[in-house]
Amino acid sequence: MKMMVNLKINGQDVSVPEGYTVLEAAREVGIDIPTLCYLKDLNEIGSCRMCIVEIKGARALQAACVYPVSEGLEVYTNTEKVRTARRNTLELILSNHERKCLTCVRNRNCELQSLADELGVDFIRYEGESIQHEIDDASTSLVRDNNKCILCRRCIAACNNQSISVISCVNRGFKTEVGAPFGMNLSEVGCIYCGQCIVACPVGALYEKNDIPKVLKAIDNPEKHVVVQTAPAVRAALGEEFGLPIGTPVTGKMVAALRRLGFDKVFDTDTGADLTIMEEGTEFIERFTKQENLPLITSCSPGWVKFCEHYYPEFIGNLSTAKSPMEMFAAVIKSYYAEKAGIDKKDIYSVAIMPCTSKKFEASRPEHSTSGSLDVDASLTTRELARMIKQAGINFAELPDEEFDQPFGLATGAGVIFGTTGGVMEAAIRTVYEKLEGKPLDNLNVTAVRGLDGVKEATLKIAGKDVRIAVVHGTKNARTILEKVKAGEHYDFIEVMACPGGCIHGGGQPIVDAKTKAKVDVKALRAKALYSEDEAATLRKSHENPYVQALYEEYFGEPCSHKAHELLHTTYTKRDRF
Repeated sequence: MKMMVNLKINGQDVSVPEGYTVLEAAREVGIDIPTLCYLKDLNEIGSCRMCIVEIKGARALQAACVYPVSEGLEVYTNTEKVRTARRNTLELILSNHERKCLTCVRNRNCELQSLADELGVDFIRYEGESIQHEIDDASTSLVRDNNKCILCRRCIAACNNQSISVISCVNRGFKTEVGAPFGMNLSEVGCIYCGQCIVACPVGALYEKNDIPKVLKAIDNPEKHVVVQTAPAVRAALGEEFGLPIGTPVTGKMVAALRRLGFDKVFDTDTGADLTIMEEGTEFIERFTKQENLPLITSCSPGWVKFCEHYYPEFIGNLSTAKSPMEMFAAVIKSYYAEKAGIDKKDIYSVAIMPCTSKKFEASRPEHSTSGSLDVDASLTTRELARMIKQAGINFAELPDEEFDQPFGLATGAGVIFGTTGGVMEAAIRTVYEKLEGKPLDNLNVTAVRGLDGVKEATLKIAGKDVRIAVVHGTKNARTILEKVKAGEHYDFIEVMACPGGCIHGGGQPIVDAKTKAKVDVKALRAKALYSEDEAATLRKSHENPYVQALYEEYFGEPCSHKAHELLHTTYTKRDRF
């Protein structure tokens, strides 16, 4: 148990555990200290100097985010000296910042903008000399605009936390900027497009590639039948864009909004998740029975797949060949659905709403062209969907709850939990156990794979055999588990999600400011929303989905059949890092 430390902040007696910083101690008692570069548990470097405070006895102002508490410390957070220094620092940051706020993607959700308002900075005394940077928009997924960058280094910390480290500060002095080595763009390095840099950025220096215009063009084309599918994690976060509390499930309102935007059919990617479990679960049973190509590693997360292709190509043979739910479902839409609906697949425009920026890259992969053209015509992030709804003047909060369209609107609880770390594994276990044991699990809540620990491991007894499993989220943890496999550790089945927390914290989800992240566990709240839908579901096992059953009876025959492999499975490519 940690010792308690007693100090004073603005004359108020405060007692906090040893090891706290002044910033943490102040927030513990409701005293707000402004921050900019600080991001809890990710970037605590004291570089922006916005959190400076007076410490009795210290010769200079100190950065509260890195200054440790000590017994008897006396701190002042709101003196004239502190206020003046903060204003000066903020004005200097703004002096060479591209202040095109009204047309910025982060307008009204920008931490720099909010700080200017909070500190009353309505006039900038300094005329800075800015360098015009070329915008890096070469990738399929991300855009980097260093004209908006404030050198907080939060994106660098996020990239390092993912164990990717393809961006850093380059050049020196006034010419310092964030970028990839040797002036390369993000498409030329081993970036996995996870978008965690976007989630960390406090301003508009990073954002997703905007695919809204081409979707609107398709909707406006009377010759196009525009179908949309929505990933499970989207429903757990979309409401945040409209002022609803973090973790509020908004499935019904989301469906209603998509209809009002003009989509012809609104389907649930969770149905694709159920289909994925049938294919991936069968693949695991085949490999486990033969003891070949183990461990089987899930392939639903495109950021993780790209990470494997770049950094661990020796494990490509271990990746499940099953496509992600998005791509699997898109292939079904342009084949089975097109035939059943009597629509030429060339006239179908397939849109996916995803919590992920890397899904844009996945949609562009030539391997996903089973219909003769790309199966997913456009992948939009949760944030892009929110922008579309706002631009259309739809009052989201007042919308009624509506149901997905059939035949792909019914999904099981197993499909819903795909959106959080451990969800794919749990869904697979529910089906694999029943297939091998001939009876259902006693408890469908597989708690061993739940939670936000970076690496979770367990041994399950199935059909008299030990099945060694692992669940990891964040590619730093993926690297840890793969190194253990290389060192001889045995696993049968591994789930990997590229983003910390899984899809619920994907690079395309609503951006939560640093202050809120310091107070609440965003990932846990969003995950809770998905587990609540699972608990409330009538069907909670993928193989019980009647539409998936009908799909096999009418079209594929059985899981992993020849036709299933043609449409629902894929291949991977070894990629250079530079």
